[in-house]
Amino acid sequence: MDKNYEVIITTIAEKQMRKLPRPILEHLYYWAESVERLGMNGVRKLSGYHDEPLRGKRKGQRSIRLNKAYRLFYEEEISGEIVIVAVLEVNKHEY
Repeated sequence: MDKNYEVIITTIAEKQMRKLPRPILEHLYYWAESVERLGMNGVRKLSGYHDEPLRGKRKGQRSIRLNKAYRLFYEEEISGEIVIVAVLEVNKHEY
């Protein structure tokens, strides 16, 4: 891992997180800790998250699955030697 990663949670995502079930919230924090510890490339190798790039109006963003129903949307921004991973939104996925 050549760069340091820092996960920040936007105000919108913080509000949404207040309504999440506890197991989903724990899964989200575990993902964030893993990103800071292993980096994005290390976490993307883990198959359970189904990390994927988004298309359309969300181009440039990515999403992971916290479970079958909940998704976390994020984007990366390089700021010097630190890669900032901003959690934009957490919600129940609409099928």
